[in-house]
Amino acid sequence: MILPDDKLHVVFCDVGQGDAILVYRKTTQMLVDGGPDNKVLGCLARHVPFYDRRIEVAIVTHPQADHMNGIIDVIKRYNVMQLVMGPENNSTVGFKELQRQVSNHKLQVTSVYSGDEMKMGGAKFEIVWPERGWVLGANTEKTDLNEFGISGRLTYGNFDVMLTADVDQGVEADEIASGLLRQVEVLKVPHHGSKTGMTEEWLRIISPELAVISVGKNSYGHPTKEAIDLLSSKGVRVLRTDDDGEVEVVSDGVKWWVK
Repeated sequence: MILPDDKLHVVFCDVGQGDAILVYRKTTQMLVDGGPDNKVLGCLARHVPFYDRRIEVAIVTHPQADHMNGIIDVIKRYNVMQLVMGPENNSTVGFKELQRQVSNHKLQVTSVYSGDEMKMGGAKFEIVWPERGWVLGANTEKTDLNEFGISGRLTYGNFDVMLTADVDQGVEADEIASGLLRQVEVLKVPHHGSKTGMTEEWLRIISPELAVISVGKNSYGHPTKEAIDLLSSKGVRVLRTDDDGEVEVVSDGVKWWVK
C-alpha cells in the first residue's frame, strides 16, 4: 500500500515518446502532461493511493498528442479538480475528445502565463512561459504549437525543478529576457532532447545537476547527439526514460535524491 509522506516527489513517467510528470506531496497531486496514450494510468497507480481518486491539478502544456492524449484517460479515471491549458487549439481527433471530456465532466479550465504562480502541497510552480501578450497576439494556425508550451520552475524549499514542455531556442531567448530564470537542481530536457531544444546560454543560467529526458522509440532522432553533448559539456548527469525507465526524484526541501 502506498503511504503518503511529507517529501516532494517528482516522477518522470515512462510513457514512451511523450511527456508525463507527476508531482505530489502527501495527498496532493499535480500532473504535467499525460503522454500519448493511457500508459500514464500505470504511473499514477504506482504513486497515488488506490483510495485517492482526486488529481488536484492537471496541466496540458500544449495540445499535441504526445503530451495531451493521456490526460483524456486521466479525466475518465480520476476526479480532476482543475485543468490548466492555453487558449490554443487544433483540429485533431485527440483535441476534440479532450474538449468533449472537459464538457462532460464540467471541468474548471484555467490558463496561466509567465509570472503566475500555482501552489500545491507546500510547493509552488512559477510559470516562466508563455507570456500573455505573446499568446494573445499569436496565430494558432501559423505558429508551431510547441512554442505555446507551458514551462515553469517547481520549487519546494531550496529544491527547484525546471519543467520545459517542448519549447525551443526561440522561446528560451524570451525566457532569458524575462529575467525569471534561475539555477535549478533538476531539468526536464526540452522537446525530448531535440537538436534545437537548448542553447548554451540558457543551460548556463539554469545550471542543473541532473537532466531527465522523457523519450521513447521515435523517428526524430531524439535525443540528439547535440543535446547529449551539450549536457555532458556542462557536467550534467543525464537520465532518460527509454534507457532508465521511470525516474523519481525526491526532496525534503533541503536535500534531494533519485529514488
